[in-house]
Amino acid sequence: MTATDGTGTARPAPGTDGPAPQHGGPRPPHRPARRYWRAGLLRGRIELGQLLRNPKEMSGHLANVVVALLLASWISGDVPDTETPMAHLVLAGFAAYLLFQIGLLNLPQMLVTEREEGTLLRLRATPGGIPAYLIAKSVLIVVVAVGTLVLLLAGTALLADGPLPRDPAGWLTLLWVTTLGLLAVVPLGAALGAVLPNPREALALIVLPVMALLFTSGAIFPITSLPGPVQQVASVFPLKWMAQGLRSALLPDAARIAEPSGSWELPMVALVLAAWAVAGFLLAIPLLRRAARRESGSRLSARHHKAAMNGAFPA
Repeated sequence: MTATDGTGTARPAPGTDGPAPQHGGPRPPHRPARRYWRAGLLRGRIELGQLLRNPKEMSGHLANVVVALLLASWISGDVPDTETPMAHLVLAGFAAYLLFQIGLLNLPQMLVTEREEGTLLRLRATPGGIPAYLIAKSVLIVVVAVGTLVLLLAGTALLADGPLPRDPAGWLTLLWVTTLGLLAVVPLGAALGAVLPNPREALALIVLPVMALLFTSGAIFPITSLPGPVQQVASVFPLKWMAQGLRSALLPDAARIAEPSGSWELPMVALVLAAWAVAGFLLAIPLLRRAARRESGSRLSARHHKAAMNGAFPA
């Protein structure tokens, strides 16, 4: 409140310290990150519900668990120079491969398919845009991957005497290796999905490299049985370190003799997976934004027309 003196000059009213605060002052800081997370988590929950109601998608993930059970019952013998069953080593590596496959094979196909359907174009008018979209996909993939891993370990332990962590340290290692492994491959899968062509070509371009890494990363047999140059190439990619980290969590400590260095090298596991996670996030968001900017109604109509001409879906 103010009053005026005899000259008409405004002065503070008695009992006040100064002029009342004016409207339009500094606004509270804007927090877009909170909006992105809220929109992304909501979208991820919706997509997860849709997945759980899709029998075809669910049967594909359950088939992986069946394959693991067949491997566990078929493979015999021990890891060389140890008393660890070879089936346990293969199951640990296969668990790492499932995480790798879901992030680096399933996710790019999903993104390319949604781009063809116009989802990236609609992101321009969607709350949160690309960051929220990437968060939603990460939530979906993480839940699917962790759920598949739990089914795999529980099923093989109950039905085929499969390996499980032996102490709290083993469970903790299983947790952080799974988390870092997914952080390493999910953003990378999103980056690949942003640049790959249509879904059929995307599958063809990804499957062969992924299968090559499966056989060269020590996921299904001791990596020490591979030539030295192959081991060096495999050590660049995250699958080798994901498999090694899961083996350290699931196998007895004596099994580390089958590793190239004779140890689990957990600090190196963490370092390599963290480096891939950072690189993947730095690539994924700009590439997805670029893909969204390039989308237009005319490009989407042209793709749909081409797909209809090829018989992909009715015109």
